[in-house]
Amino acid sequence: MTVKTEQDVYKNFINGEWVESGVEEVYEVTNPADKNDVVGRFPLSTEKDVDKAVKSAHEALLIWKKVPASERAQFIYRFIELLDENKERLGKALCREQGKPLNEALTEVTRGVSEMRFVAGEAVRLEGLTLPSDRRGVINMAVRVPIGVVAAITPWNFPVLTPLRKVIPALICGCTVVLKPATNTPLTSVIITELLEKALLPAGTINLVIGSGRKVGDALVGHPLVKGVSFTGSTQVGRNIYETAAKNFTKVQLELGGNNPAVVAEYQDLEDGASQIVAGCYGNAGQRCTAIGRVIVLDKQADELEKLLVEKIQAFKVGNGMDPDTKIGPVVSESARQTLVNYMELAKKEGAHIVVGGRSLTEGQYQNGYYFEPTLISGVSPDMAVAKEEIFGPVLILIRVSSFDEAITVSNNTEYGLTASVFTDNMNLAYRYLEDVESGMVHINNGTVSEGHMPFGGVKNSGVGPYSIGGTNKDFYTELKVAYIQHK
Repeated sequence: MTVKTEQDVYKNFINGEWVESGVEEVYEVTNPADKNDVVGRFPLSTEKDVDKAVKSAHEALLIWKKVPASERAQFIYRFIELLDENKERLGKALCREQGKPLNEALTEVTRGVSEMRFVAGEAVRLEGLTLPSDRRGVINMAVRVPIGVVAAITPWNFPVLTPLRKVIPALICGCTVVLKPATNTPLTSVIITELLEKALLPAGTINLVIGSGRKVGDALVGHPLVKGVSFTGSTQVGRNIYETAAKNFTKVQLELGGNNPAVVAEYQDLEDGASQIVAGCYGNAGQRCTAIGRVIVLDKQADELEKLLVEKIQAFKVGNGMDPDTKIGPVVSESARQTLVNYMELAKKEGAHIVVGGRSLTEGQYQNGYYFEPTLISGVSPDMAVAKEEIFGPVLILIRVSSFDEAITVSNNTEYGLTASVFTDNMNLAYRYLEDVESGMVHINNGTVSEGHMPFGGVKNSGVGPYSIGGTNKDFYTELKVAYIQHK
């Protein structure tokens, strides 16, 4: 299913203008559902392009930070109207460049509209504080000021929602931004930037530089004029960013990997639990940092739950995201698919059993895409690599345990701590899990779906810095300036 691209070659956006990179080198993005469908060609930008964008953002900061917060919000409200008007355009672009089913893509855009309305309202809640002085005739106060130029480095799995969650809060708080999208999914960031331009944001307030992480990302993180880096992606890349940013004392916000458990214990409605678990695992072909990767179930309910999971997994239709019947699209690339193949071999070598799925789909309608069967692996022990590592695909691991204490121990047996679920009718167990699981977010009797007005972030190797989204964004994008005012 080939769809004509909007244009052949796309450009960077620097200082209010669409400009070519300093070099002519470009790369091609194709639809992971059909590699014959060319989404477009994009610049492989250089350190010089980054330097121009950062300096542009720095100059614009001098003006933008003095614009009243309520006035900054008006720019963003105009942008939100444009975003809402362009939902279908963005949804189709997202489906083609990332592969997720069109209905999931449209849901992502719609959610972005809703969340950004909340974020825009934060403009009038950038509160400081006042405290009584120890001295007569002195007023003590602290006001919030923007941290400066922010580098927003975004992933390919949510290429609409994640840029919005970084760029818009930064602008609301008075920062200026250089956006670097993932190389797999730059088109959606181009469209978002176009809409910000149409919302008449001042030149330099938002800049877009497309290119590799090694050249563009590293140059951004290490630039002395960048005062904040917000990154979503792998734990290893986040670790490298943290080390580089530390040299300039640059503030960092890192949203990293996850290997998220769902515990089932004394839960009677297993039909509901199974439905929520598969939705939490296989949405976006399992390519979500919050995806349920492990289901940990007490022995007495394990057989029934496994049977329900198999039935639901086998009912999924895998295909091109543009097909309205598709429930699971392709993974993002051939390397991503090969990683899944390697994990299947490792699981079998370790003694686990692939109950359903476990293979690449390469024949017929699947021959030009990166498809992989939705998979359930059973017979897994907690010390196996497939139980401890983030697989990042349409794969669910089932681990049987003999007690709730063991379920908690197994839940915590990973380097990650992003989100976790427990399904139980026993609220004593629910509260114990809430207290003892090592996770930044906990879901009781529901899947791992977060809400945009709530904080979002993890512990251990799943994140660093102030939580993102919600009303806590200002803790990252602003800092407090303290004033002592003498009066007579």
